[in-house]
This record gives sequence, C-alpha cells and structure tokens, in this order.
Amino acid sequence: MFVCICHHVREREVRLVIRAGAHTEESVGDACGAGTGCGSCLDRICDLIEEETADTCLPLVA
Repeated sequence: MFVCICHHVREREVRLVIRAGAHTEESVGDACGAGTGCGSCLDRICDLIEEETADTCLPLVA
C-alpha cells in the first residue's frame, strides 16, 4: 500500500527507513521523500514511526 501518493512511497519503504533510524517525519522525508509533497500522509508516517519504535521506547520512571 502507498503511504505517500505524491512520491509513490510504499509502507514497506517507510518502515525500512524508520528501522534504519529515521524517527521523525522530517527524517523519513529526507530518507525516502514521503511527506514532502502535499503533506496529507504525515499523520500516517507519524503512526508508522510510533508503531516501529514502540518496542524501543523505555517507560519513564518518576
């Protein structure tokens, strides 16, 4: 499935760049172009970042 229609970027590619270290919408855009066109896919990119990094985040301890 395409995440970014403007630049023809598929979900698989976005997930790969996130796994490679792109953990912001801007860094994903720099890596693969997704989110740098009209911007309508930025929410989906953010969701994918959260999904892919959820297991790497440690809970905060008060």
